Amino acid sequence: MKHLSIIIPEGDLILDTIVGTLNLFKMANSYSKRIGKTKENVFATDLVSINRKPITCHKFFEVKPTKTIDEVEHTDLIILSSITGNIEKALKKNEPIIDWIKSRRIQDDAEIVSLCRSAFILAETGLLNGKSCATHWAVHQQFEKRYAKIQLVPEKIISEDNGIYSSGGAYSFLNMIIYLIEKYYGREIAIWCSKMGEIDFDRTNQNQFIIFSGQKEHSDEAIKQAQIYIEENFEEKINIEGLAKKFAISSRNFIRRFKKATQNTPFEYIQRVKVEVAKKSFESSTLNINEVMYNVGYNDEKAFRKTFKKITGLSPLEYRKKFNREMAFS
Repeated sequence: MKHLSIIIPEGDLILDTIVGTLNLFKMANSYSKRIGKTKENVFATDLVSINRKPITCHKFFEVKPTKTIDEVEHTDLIILSSITGNIEKALKKNEPIIDWIKSRRIQDDAEIVSLCRSAFILAETGLLNGKSCATHWAVHQQFEKRYAKIQLVPEKIISEDNGIYSSGGAYSFLNMIIYLIEKYYGREIAIWCSKMGEIDFDRTNQNQFIIFSGQKEHSDEAIKQAQIYIEENFEEKINIEGLAKKFAISSRNFIRRFKKATQNTPFEYIQRVKVEVAKKSFESSTLNINEVMYNVGYNDEKAFRKTFKKITGLSPLEYRKKFNREMAFS
């Protein structure tokens, strides 16, 4: 029997990532025995924390750890429940867990999984350096700035790299757990769990859920003003050289500073702003694709469709059908 450590970090937690993970592995263990694939549970599970003190989530729910990190003698799989709130404070509080994960990777060759924003805890171990990582889209910019040695895969909801796993944002953690169940229990049991849990099987992309609100968590005021200008004049054909000149910066320096501040080139930023406006139009209006395309400043339908799909993972028509209430029920 293998051992699963579901880590309960210190600080503000996403309770669902604890309960959902626990329940899905319990379902997999039960069904595996029911169909005669195994005689005993594939995993013995513990809720592991720095100490045994019960942890309160959302002021209403209490989670009681079953073991401390010092009481775990051996573990095969470590799953980090998601944190929320102030990342810096959370990392400080969880330094013992960060050290413990590094030691377990060495001693037990344990596989390690981060769910949603707990990617920050995993990143602090250094085990992700040179590897790919997924996390919630809302913290992509913060993650990229902090961990230059890690390759962020912003569109992915499941990333795997040599026994180190990470999931995208929010409830996409369920897809990660189903992915792990398929690995350890087989596809038949993973499909059964996905059906019982009504979890969309094999979903791999979170682009369609990303809300682009501009990347202004930086101190370059000239670039912030350029961002605002782009957002207020998205329907126009914006010339990068003219934009740089408007803010009295050379084109080369403007592009460099823009990329450093926002993690996007000016051209990429303009595209994302246009697509975000188009998305909102598709969600709330009955305008056809060409009308929306013209409204956001595109004249080439092929270019618009290609850019829209690249950013959202869906074609304009697919996006409208999925997120427009009138279209969804027509």
